Formats: sequence, structure tokens, C-alpha cells
Amino acid sequence: MYEWILPSLSEILAQNQSSVAECSPGKAERQWRISLAATEHLLLNTLAANSVDTTQGLVLAAPAPLFSQPKLTQNLQTVTFTAKPFNPLALMPFQMPDAIATINEEIAPHESVLPLLPADPLGTEQFCLVFTDKFRLVLVLATHKNGKKTFSFSFEPEVVQQAWRSLGARVMLANPEFFARLDVLVQQYSPVAPDCRIMIQFSQLLLQELTEAEETGEEAGEQVVTERSRSGAGSRGKNTNSQFPIPNSQSPNPDVELLQAFAHEVRTPLTTIRTMTRLLLKRRDLDASVINRLKIIDHECTEQIDRMELLFKAAELETTASTKCSKTQLTPMSLDQVLQQSIPRWEQAAHRRNLTLNVVLPQQLPTVVSNPMMLDQVLTGLIENFTRSLPSGSHIQVQVIPAGDQLKLQLSPQFGCKDSSKAATPATPPIRKALGQLLMFQPETGTISLNIAATKHLFQAIGGKLIVRQRPHYGEVLTIFLPLEVSNKHKSGAKTWE
Repeated sequence: MYEWILPSLSEILAQNQSSVAECSPGKAERQWRISLAATEHLLLNTLAANSVDTTQGLVLAAPAPLFSQPKLTQNLQTVTFTAKPFNPLALMPFQMPDAIATINEEIAPHESVLPLLPADPLGTEQFCLVFTDKFRLVLVLATHKNGKKTFSFSFEPEVVQQAWRSLGARVMLANPEFFARLDVLVQQYSPVAPDCRIMIQFSQLLLQELTEAEETGEEAGEQVVTERSRSGAGSRGKNTNSQFPIPNSQSPNPDVELLQAFAHEVRTPLTTIRTMTRLLLKRRDLDASVINRLKIIDHECTEQIDRMELLFKAAELETTASTKCSKTQLTPMSLDQVLQQSIPRWEQAAHRRNLTLNVVLPQQLPTVVSNPMMLDQVLTGLIENFTRSLPSGSHIQVQVIPAGDQLKLQLSPQFGCKDSSKAATPATPPIRKALGQLLMFQPETGTISLNIAATKHLFQAIGGKLIVRQRPHYGEVLTIFLPLEVSNKHKSGAKTWE
């Protein structure tokens, strides 16, 4: 059996490094995410800016695609390896098995999905191999039998080549023709030692990501110590292998670790399903009804992936050792742009539950200071949970108005039609039961969501503030405050979005 002969990628890196430190799953996963973020920035900085739809590199990843920036998806060929591949024939039951090969032909050269055998130890690893004209890089997050995890990476050409040989051998056994094409592509990116400027840039990006992580409490009290810093800069010359040893620190709350693991386990298969769905949508021979169903699958996967991402963010914030509110990197941003793309999704969420939504905006939206990526996620997650707590037929009013040096966004419900001749019936708040430290459960709807405290913490992290009030006859009213840019000036008036 080849899975006992071919080494895993973590074994290859371990053989080429003096030591690899095992640590808790949560810490190793944070190291993996920080390094992936630095890698994504490095790719964005080094790929040619004037090339459109031109393949400038190759990414081999598992168990799901790792980069979503349009520039990267358009300019990098991606091959995803998974031990539990999504079966495209499930959506095409009347086609023969050779349809899988046809799909792979159609999605090349940019995206392909290849299976791993269930017993392959590579199935327990998350990895990323990057091949470009400027550098080669391998990153590996491995899970061990004792439950511990290790993360390591290497720019060393020979180490990356060994990792490719091990991975390529698996491809050759499963799909020799695809391996031949893939090997030709790998060889286009010669295994030369990376320019020292690339190494410096990657180190700076790592430090930047680590600094931001410390600000959000992700890596509070932790240090990143590379092999080079431990052995001395002159002991082995250029050292392009590294891992993150972890000093002793207290483990996060078990509830938080459980939530992180849960969110990760849900996101991974959903990401694979969404990737395969989008690949199928590229086909030109599908019936309109099939396309509509695929779009529904894509939408549902995206919605649940975003929910899991929000749970993960909340869990990360709870790992901070500081009692003060940790904030992400905040920048002046256009709220108008966020709302233009968010409001249609809010309306869609309301309509699915037979609710109506009315958004009132000022004539000119001022510039706020927040985190652009997280603000959209947090607002959408809040409104999604808000709609789930209301009975069918309710109306939601969303009003955005300036309030001094802040911008106020208020969500208030109205239950059915009001009859002035009758006394208003007090609104009954939804039943909520606590699930651990961060979650709550609504028995009436079967919904699991972040509790109020965790949601408030998320808004604090993006520079805002959430206030929740229970008002008679109106139910729960949510008010969000976002700080305005200091130099910003407001104009009076309002416009309505319905």
C-alpha cells in the first residue's frame, strides 16, 4: 500500500528541521492561518500586475482552496486534494463515471480537485505548496495521533521538491495523465533559492500578521521563534525552514476550543462543496433547472461558511488574555459601499422568512472607522439572527442616522399591522438557552447563534458598540454605533431603500 511507503509532507519537513514543536490544536491552527495570510500578501505583491487571466503560478492545497482574492484565483492554477471529495455525479445522476474526467478537463488550467485514499496519512494534514517564478514554498499543518498538532514551513528548494515528489507520486498512481501535465507545470518554476528580498518581505508580512493577531488577542503572550533565531544567523547561513515553537501558556476555555473545532469541521466540507458547485456552474451544457439548483447550493454554502467564520472570529476574540477589548486593524472606510452590497442580502434573508425590510439612509453616508472585511460579516450575521427571532409577517425597520461623532444604525421590529383602536399587545421576547460560553439556542426555531455578549465583543473589535434593549410592544431593538472619521462632515436629509 503506497500510503505506508510515501512519506507525508510533515514527515519530510520534520526530517529537514532540527526540531518540530507539538502544541494544542488551537495554537497550531492560528500559526497556520497567520502564515497563510502572509503567503497571500506575498503572492499579491510579487505576481505581475499587468497580466490578466495569465497563469503565473501553481498552488497545491488540502483539504480546500486557500486563497480567494480574484487576482490569485485568476492568475494561479489551483489543485485541491481531499480525502472526502464531493461527488459531481450526485448532481448528474444520468451521466457515466467518465463525467469526472470531463469536468477536470473543462476546469483546467485554473482549478482541479483530486482525491486522496482514505488510509493515506496525508488526509490528516492541511498543506499548501506554492510554485512561482519568484519563490517556492511549502506550509504544513499536521494532526498527530495524540491529538497534538504541529505547523512548519520551508522555502528551501530541495525540501519543496521532496514535498512535490511525495505528492506527485500519489497523483501519478491515481491519474497518470494528469500527473504528466502537472509535472510539466511544476518544472516551469525552477527550484532556485529564493531572493533574500523575498525572505525579508515574508518575514515582515509575518510580523505584521502577528502584530494584528496580538491586537485582537489571538496570540496574546505567544512568541514566534524561527529555527534561524534559535541557532543564530551565522550558524547555517540562510535558513529557509521554520516552525513556531510555543512557550508555556494556559489553554483556552474548553468551550472556545470546541467551538473553534466545530467551526473548522463545518467550514472545510462546505468549502469543498461550494468549490465543486462553482466548477459545475462553469459548464455550458447544463439544464436551466440544474443551474438554479446549483446556485441555491452555492448560496447556502456561502451563508453557512460565513456563519462559521463569524463563530470562529468570536472564539478567537475570547482567547485574549487581556481584560481590555482587543480591536482589529481599523481604517477609514466607505459605509455606503458596504451597504450597497449588504442590503440585498439582508432583504433576501428577510424574504426567506416572510418578513419585510425597510432601510432608511441619510442622503450622504459619512466615512466611518472600522474593519472593512469584518464589518460586513458582523452586520450580516446580526441581521440574519435578528430575522430568525421574529414571527412570520413582521416588518423590520433599519435606520442609519448621524449621532454626533458616531453613526447610529438601529434595527427595530414591527409585528404585523397596528390597529389604533386596540391596545398594543406586548411583544414576547424569543426563548433563548445558553450553550456554553459563546452560543445560545432558540428552541422555537432550532437556531444556534452567538450570544449577546459575544456579539457585543465582535462589534467592539471592529471599533463599534452594540446596545440591546427590550421595549414593550416593539420587542428587541438593536442599536449599533460606529465612530466617524474625524475630518468627516455630515449633510442632512434622508433617502429610503426598499
